[in-house]
Amino acid sequence: MKAAIVTIGDELLIGQVIDTNSVFIGSMLEEVGCSVIEKVAVKDTETAIFETMSRYQNQVDLVILTGGLGPTKDDVTKKTFARYFDDELVLHKKVFLHVKQLMEQFYKRPISEMNIQQAYVPSKCKILFNEVGTAPGMLMVKEQTTFVSLPGVPYEMKYLVTEKLLPYITKHFQLNAIVHTTVLTAGIGESLLAEKIEQWENSLSALDIKLSYLPQFGMVRLRLSKTGTDEEQIKQQIHHKMEELEQLIPDFFIGISNASSLLDEVSRLLKVHQLTIATAESCTGGSIARQLTSLEGSSAYFKGSAVTYATESKVQVLGVQQHIIDTFSVVSEEVAKEMAVGVKKLFQTDIAVSTTGNAGPLKGDSEKEVGTVCIGIATPEKTETVTFNFGQPRSKVIEAAVHKVWFLLYQYLKQKKSAI
Repeated sequence: MKAAIVTIGDELLIGQVIDTNSVFIGSMLEEVGCSVIEKVAVKDTETAIFETMSRYQNQVDLVILTGGLGPTKDDVTKKTFARYFDDELVLHKKVFLHVKQLMEQFYKRPISEMNIQQAYVPSKCKILFNEVGTAPGMLMVKEQTTFVSLPGVPYEMKYLVTEKLLPYITKHFQLNAIVHTTVLTAGIGESLLAEKIEQWENSLSALDIKLSYLPQFGMVRLRLSKTGTDEEQIKQQIHHKMEELEQLIPDFFIGISNASSLLDEVSRLLKVHQLTIATAESCTGGSIARQLTSLEGSSAYFKGSAVTYATESKVQVLGVQQHIIDTFSVVSEEVAKEMAVGVKKLFQTDIAVSTTGNAGPLKGDSEKEVGTVCIGIATPEKTETVTFNFGQPRSKVIEAAVHKVWFLLYQYLKQKKSAI
């Protein structure tokens, strides 16, 4: 079963409002085995909506439109539906009574002529009754395509999708199982990863498994997808291919997970191993601590952070020895090591990480090249350091340094061995 999603409104096209409706609808359709092949945003004009409906006619099984069902003059979806199906708008008594009751009981005012307009629907449509709002959903069929119009208000749309539309789809359409499995990889770029797994990727076609690369900064997610009638068989096939992938790229394979980032995996492993952590940050300016504290439950393992941005604060707060700074520079592995050891002692944690570097654009207190970042990791076993150069601009250097910290921590937590 193939579907298309159409979001309606000028506010979407000019970036005034972020489209979250199509994301929700797409995810819900995938869960019941309906494949979304396209989504599009159009102006709230009769011409744009009519032409879009015509384009999808008999090309997909289902078209879902959201928006344009309000009481104002720029809400023209109902008029377009009536025109497209050569129908007329009529007053729907049940919808009228519902809107009237909402106005009188909730808003404490009589129903207006504008509100009454929301009770008008095409005479031939199937109503998706909206208990949580005033605009009903509409469902109409033309030839091989079912068209559904939903309100653009997110909570009303979600209610109608889950309570009305999905039950209709599962009852009236023959659906296949759609299985998605995602693996996290890190420490390798998309192009190099593609080279390493080329033969493995080619082997997927024999099983009709689709591979999607989903790159993010510092990591690449690989999603395997297959549609069919035997869900358990599909899951077994995908699981077997994932096992092959892990053997092929063991150094970069993070794992099959619902986690959306490497940080999620680090958080999970800290909890699993019951380890605590602290951070000492200079060039990253608290970004590591901020990301850690953004996770629910991070207080179980994250004990604190020292943002020692100035050279003197590294000495005064973390106990970095001045002669080490004078000898090796404030941007050095020697200073990163002292920072990690110092913050680990300060917060009495199992693990500590440190960053010191030159994010640019000026060199600051060090003559080291702009983009240079030294990272230290102190564990119960040892303290290690490593140096990277992340280039420019400043924002990229900071982001890359934070991602590298997560990768190094993950390597240690997964293997319980040398992080670097």
